[in-house]
Amino acid sequence: MNTPRSAQLMRDARYERIFFLSMSLPAMVLVGIGALIPAAWIIQQSFQTLGGDFTLENYAKLLSSSLTWRALFVTIELSAATLGICIVLGIPLAFALASTTPRIANRLMMLILLPLWTSILVRTYGWLVLLRSDGLVNKTLIGSGIVSEPLPLIYNFTGTLIGMVHYMLPLFVLPTYAAMRDIDANAVRAAASMGASLWHSFWTVILPLSMGGIVSGGTIVFIYTLGFFITPAILGGGKVAPIAIRMERTLSTFQNWGAASALGVLLLVLVAIVAATLFGAMRLLRRRRVGG
Repeated sequence: MNTPRSAQLMRDARYERIFFLSMSLPAMVLVGIGALIPAAWIIQQSFQTLGGDFTLENYAKLLSSSLTWRALFVTIELSAATLGICIVLGIPLAFALASTTPRIANRLMMLILLPLWTSILVRTYGWLVLLRSDGLVNKTLIGSGIVSEPLPLIYNFTGTLIGMVHYMLPLFVLPTYAAMRDIDANAVRAAASMGASLWHSFWTVILPLSMGGIVSGGTIVFIYTLGFFITPAILGGGKVAPIAIRMERTLSTFQNWGAASALGVLLLVLVAIVAATLFGAMRLLRRRRVGG
C-alpha cells in the first residue's frame, strides 16, 4: 500500500530535523559542558564553608547585607540604562540601514561592527583617555564654550555607561536591522498609499513588524550587561560596583569562595528571571500578532 503524499512529506521533514539536530549535537554538548559544569560547581561552593562543610550562612549574610542590595541595584540600573540608550540610538540607526541601498548599508555596517573587532580592554582604556579631564571630549567642550570647566566623565556612573553603550550598541543594531530589512516593502507602500506619513508608517507598520528583532536585541543587551566587569572596573574607578565587581572583591580581599559563589548564584537567578520575562514577552507579542 502506497504511503500518502502528506505522510511522506511529514516523515521527510521529521528526518530532516533529526539530521540537523544530530549535526549540531557536538556543539550543543560542548556548550552544555562548558556552561553546566561550572554553574553546578558554583552552586555547590555557595553552600560550603571555608572548611568544606555544608552551610546556609553564605546566603544569610548575602541577603542581609546592604552592600549586596546596593550592588544588585547598580547592576540593574546599569543594564536598564544601557538598554534604554541602545534602543533610542539603535532603532533609528537600524531603520537608516534598512532604508538605504545594500551597498551603502554594507559599508555602514562595517563601521558599526568595527568596535567588535577591537579588544574590550583597549576600547575601555581608549574611553578613559577620551573622557578624562584633559581628554579630547572635555577639551572640545571647553574650546567651543559649551562648558567652562572639565566635566567629570570618568570614575563614575556616566563614564561606565558610555563605555557599556559603546560596546553593546552594535549587538542591538544587528538583530533590529535584520528584522527591519526583512519587512515587505509593499506593506510600507500600502500605508503610504492610504495617506500615512513616514512617521506614522514607522510607528504603525515598521516598528510592530520589527518588534521581534528589537526584543531579541534588547534581551542580548540587558542580559549581557548584567555580568559586565572590565568596563565598570576601569571607567567606574571603584565607585561603581555591580555584582561582578563585588564578586571579585570578595575573592581578592577575603578569599571566600562560598560568599563569592553565592553572589554568582544570585547573578544566575537574576539572569534567569530577566530571560524568562523577556522570552515571555516575546511569546505574548507573537500570540497577539497571530490573534490580530
